Amino acid sequence: MNHTGNIFSYDGDRYWTTDGQGNGFFDPRWDDKPYKVKGFNDASGQPTIAFRATDPSSDPATWPDPDAAVWPVEFQDPALYTQKGRINSWDNDPEYLDGDFFDLKDVHHGQGDPDNYVPAAALNYLCQVYQYWIAFADLDGFRIDTVKHMDLGATRFFASMIHEFAQSLGKENFYLIGEITGGRSRAFQTLEVTGLNAALGIDEIPEKLEYLVKGYRNPADYFSLFRNSLLVNKDSHIWFKDKVVTMFDDHDQVRKGQNKARFCADPQAEKVVLNALALNAMTLGIPCIYYGSEQCFNGGGDGDGADRYLREAMFGGEFGPFGSRERHCFDETNPVYQELAKVLAIRQQNIVLRRGRQYLRAISAPTDGVNFGWPTLQGDQIRSVVAWSRVFSSQEVLLAINTDYDQPRTAWVTIDASLHQPEEGLTCIYSTDSAQIGQASTVEARNGQAVLLTVPAAGFVIYQ
Repeated sequence: MNHTGNIFSYDGDRYWTTDGQGNGFFDPRWDDKPYKVKGFNDASGQPTIAFRATDPSSDPATWPDPDAAVWPVEFQDPALYTQKGRINSWDNDPEYLDGDFFDLKDVHHGQGDPDNYVPAAALNYLCQVYQYWIAFADLDGFRIDTVKHMDLGATRFFASMIHEFAQSLGKENFYLIGEITGGRSRAFQTLEVTGLNAALGIDEIPEKLEYLVKGYRNPADYFSLFRNSLLVNKDSHIWFKDKVVTMFDDHDQVRKGQNKARFCADPQAEKVVLNALALNAMTLGIPCIYYGSEQCFNGGGDGDGADRYLREAMFGGEFGPFGSRERHCFDETNPVYQELAKVLAIRQQNIVLRRGRQYLRAISAPTDGVNFGWPTLQGDQIRSVVAWSRVFSSQEVLLAINTDYDQPRTAWVTIDASLHQPEEGLTCIYSTDSAQIGQASTVEARNGQAVLLTVPAAGFVIYQ
């Protein structure tokens, strides 16, 4: 919604710069003034096409190559673009709103505050494009890129146009998920103002989820993210339940700067990637699996353009996973893929795991059973059972991972005392050690009520 491809070339006249080879050029960086333009780019990337609105039906020679310049024809109009050069300071307002993403050209959406926004032609055209795809492909939602870099009024106008069109087709719950950087407060405020349905949790959530599973973050750091009452005066579990998409791998990895890497780029991470997928699926939010994570894709790299290493071709191509080329890499026999399918089937069958509140559970050493506390880092690592409950109405499901890659871990785990009585049993309905499935753990009067759990090395269990 915010930008196109590199569809035209500037005729720079300021900010003389030299590249790493000593070659000089004018750098078209944003200073709130428009730049001259050489022309629309042709199929080879050269600005050989006149930079003006045209009509191919009356002037077909202007657009000789369907792979060149801009299509649909409505976008062959210079007025649709801000033409102010690339963003240099990503937090400077209005630079991040009307500057280009590197060489990807910014679209002019309109102007005004959200309540009095006047959409430009480009915004109306974009709405028509998105509406077309809803009708043509029977879509049920969109992920909207770079919402931070759009006027709030433009986002609200788009959301209204899309929701109304979807409703006209009988789609009452068409879901619009916005990529909103800048933290949870900004995301919440944007949702409130614009009418988007949900935000991508691309800031704090992936980092805390990934490194909790790998054993380098306190579990409370991750679970405390869901206590929105402390941040936006909402109930403790309401917002993240259906307002934020949660993940740990994605195609940008903005949080990692120039050193971008998938979860499994770490040599030992394949042992615990199922735990990351399970933690994501079995905690609050809308869980999102980035393609290949369930296949242990391990792309990573550093420097400019490093995110290309995160975008491997799953079904063959010049750049595939595991250092491959032109190779089909989707493997349904992959054990992580197969185990995740079992976990997701349990989630689908159990409303507690989809709708329930969640609580990080205090634990105690198996030889103690009296002194309970949160699992925490010992030095710079945590190698422990990490347990949490999902509670819905009068039902509780207890889940746990083991952040020790090499050894099973056992702990007393607190459960809801109002829902359980001593001598009751919780039954294992899933474990990465299949021998545990069907076994029961007896409730005892410890820290209210507790059960003794053993979680396999780098493993995951569910008790009900």
